[in-house]
Amino acid sequence: MPPLFIHRIGLMMWSREKVDEEDKMARDRKIRKVMRSKPTIEGAGVRLRRAFGTSEVPELDPFLLLDDFRSDDPRYYLKGFPWHPHRGIETITYVLRGKVEHGDSMGNEGVIADGDVQWMTAGSGIIHQEMPKGDGSGHMGGFQLWANLPASHKMMDPRYRGLTKHEIPELSIRNGVTIRIICGEIEGTKGPVADIVTEPEYLDVTVPGHMEFIHPTKSGHTVFAYVIEGQGYFCREKTPVTYEMEGANYFDMERKPFIGNNSLVVFDDGDQVVVSTEEESMRFLLISGKPIGEPVAWYGPIVMNTQEELQIAFDEYRTGTFIKSHGKGEMR
Repeated sequence: MPPLFIHRIGLMMWSREKVDEEDKMARDRKIRKVMRSKPTIEGAGVRLRRAFGTSEVPELDPFLLLDDFRSDDPRYYLKGFPWHPHRGIETITYVLRGKVEHGDSMGNEGVIADGDVQWMTAGSGIIHQEMPKGDGSGHMGGFQLWANLPASHKMMDPRYRGLTKHEIPELSIRNGVTIRIICGEIEGTKGPVADIVTEPEYLDVTVPGHMEFIHPTKSGHTVFAYVIEGQGYFCREKTPVTYEMEGANYFDMERKPFIGNNSLVVFDDGDQVVVSTEEESMRFLLISGKPIGEPVAWYGPIVMNTQEELQIAFDEYRTGTFIKSHGKGEMR
């Protein structure tokens, strides 16, 4: 075989290997939409900001709602969330500052304090209350996420997990990035919440100034970020006209290249999220989960698959037959 032909075969093989390597390269997720959280009133009169809710279903499947209840005015949060039912969902409460007193129909009670998390699976039904109290200076800060349950798990026994800040691992990785792992795994370190049907990941990430953070995500999973401090870029995107933008109200028309506090970033599909900063650092919640892909029938604190199931739930609540399980339901 002539040497020239051998050289061409080798070149063809090298080219094919290069193409195969490129095919295996991770795909960066792109920004689909940015939404600024909107002021709203919930519970007995708590003023908070809603990052997303009913109008976004099913865009963020399996997630239903994200509320931001950070406030420096006790008048805005002390009325709290008195006794109310839940069925068919999970509620995840993460407190950054202050404390939230809670109790439920299973006899559980306690306090969610600075850095703590309560992961509650309402399942077949629970009645509980959550009463924000703030800290000694009147500051209150935290978030509540609602995650849907598939039909196969909506009537499971309720359970909860209360996690103190010391049970939540915090990593400092390359480039000075710090990550609190509530649920998920980073470089071999796992968060304390596991065995959740929608395979969620819940991270609290801080990226210092002039740094880049790349995080792998499962293809096909819903992924979003909610910025809680500072500002930065997502997906190396510095042109805000390339994605959909939704302001906090009709007159909120400003579009900056940076994405900052109170902003929700929804990503298209891909294999990783890329985050970068300039002079200012940025802190954000990075959350993902496996979509359920089922019909959603939602009214108030109860989320089922059909209107008939909703009607049954509210009928049972009125007649006193709503609670199906009376155990403590502790998840360990």
